[in-house]
Amino acid sequence: MNKPEKLVAEALSEALTYPVEAFISREYAEAEPERLWSKVWQQAGRVEELKAVGDFITYNICHDSILIVRDTPDSLKAFHNVCPHRGRRLVGDNTGGGPVVVAQAKGSHSARGSQMKFGCNYHAWTFGIDGEAAYIPDREDWNGALDSVCTSLTPVQVDTWGGWIWINMDSEAGPLREWLEPIASLIDPFEFDKMRYRFRLWGIFDCNWKVALEAFLEPYHVQGTHPQLIKYGDFYSFSKALGRHGQTGFDSKEHREENTAVETSVHRAAGDGDPRITIAQMQQEYWDTIGASTSETLVTTAQRLPVDLPEGTPAAEVHKYWLDLAKKVDAERGVSWPDLSGEQIAAAGLALSVFPNMNFIPGPTFSLAYRVRPYGTDPDKCIFEAVALDRFPPGDEPETEWTYLEQDLDKWPLVIAQDISNMVEMQRGYKSRGFKGNLPNPWQERKVTNLHVQLAKYMGTGAPVPIT
Repeated sequence: MNKPEKLVAEALSEALTYPVEAFISREYAEAEPERLWSKVWQQAGRVEELKAVGDFITYNICHDSILIVRDTPDSLKAFHNVCPHRGRRLVGDNTGGGPVVVAQAKGSHSARGSQMKFGCNYHAWTFGIDGEAAYIPDREDWNGALDSVCTSLTPVQVDTWGGWIWINMDSEAGPLREWLEPIASLIDPFEFDKMRYRFRLWGIFDCNWKVALEAFLEPYHVQGTHPQLIKYGDFYSFSKALGRHGQTGFDSKEHREENTAVETSVHRAAGDGDPRITIAQMQQEYWDTIGASTSETLVTTAQRLPVDLPEGTPAAEVHKYWLDLAKKVDAERGVSWPDLSGEQIAAAGLALSVFPNMNFIPGPTFSLAYRVRPYGTDPDKCIFEAVALDRFPPGDEPETEWTYLEQDLDKWPLVIAQDISNMVEMQRGYKSRGFKGNLPNPWQERKVTNLHVQLAKYMGTGAPVPIT
């Protein structure tokens, strides 16, 4: 199931429905580790987190924990984070569910550190960064029965793309690049690998991971959830499947009727008013209420538009002047932009999703990314993460840590908090006897529908069907 999939757009264009099983069924949630998460490529961190040999991080999914370590200056290795002797977790942290039972298990986002050996605190078995057992007390007691196969850490596939680290627990899974297409080719021109963390936020929410993920898969919700943004323009959008993955972009109802889509970037001119003013206002609003989906340079240069350009300047000229100015200002402070064409920006669209659990908004010097994971196998909880990436002058990259924010709307940036406000109520609503099944928009929510098409291929249940 690793090869790029072709999904005919028309297959998702009819009115479809799918049940709530994937969101509330405990049996479904308990089947996910074996049927889904053990077989898919999933983003586990950033390359910049592992700078030196011996640097490591952990990534937890359901009840599996993966230890990722830099074993040479140019390569990474990944292993199941468990001692082969009696099954104790080697590097302790508690994310993913389960009781916090000892001081070591702090419930932190993940473990991170640097060491050349990993010792089990139970019986002192010790392993090198190559995964081989370096020390086993009283090994002779086994009378030669222990070999490297049974005493080494169990390897996990690991690869990188876009500066992200990806893992797959299936030893027979195909290459990462093959899994990511066509997303990888659309995003390569943006050079995500040259971006670095600006912030990374996480929390544990009272909803299924799919509920949280779907909050970011379509702009159809803007008028209901983010009404303050409507003044900047029509957020009507297209949504389509890219094989197992998905894409959204700004559209118009006229183009929808002609069955073509306007695939513009997030930097479109805003609304029907004076573009010098609306672009400046929209950029400041993004910065103040999201803290992402743009960059500080783009925001500050947008504020100069009403001063630098005369009233009546066409939107396209305002837009070009703004981006050229931002690129110049960034160059002066040592930040280079990728060589992006208008066609490449348009082809990427507004936002892209990587199956099964990641969505991101690309920009010339930034990205806003969301990742959502199950909390153990509890269908009513998830681990939610929001990450902002930016380009920085060499040597000025900030040192960031995962910041835990409670499920409190006052703690999160406004726009993200507005999205969060729907999540718990969605989870509750899915349990209502009065809810008969999801009715996704056939044009603007195809990414959501496609998520369930793809999930059903792994889970064997929950596939969308025509509304009858």
